[in-house]
Amino acid sequence: MDKKPQERPETTSDQAFDLWLKRGLHQLFDDVANEPIPEELLRLIEEDRGE
Repeated sequence: MDKKPQERPETTSDQAFDLWLKRGLHQLFDDVANEPIPEELLRLIEEDRGE
């Protein structure tokens, strides 16, 4: 018999943790994610696509 595991609904504590984690990650990494991509890295990516 092919039974799928039942997904349990998110509890309030799960939702609160997810919100806390999301905010914390944004606070830590938004500045880095908004930095421009270095030209050297873009060049390497473009070269790899051509192969």
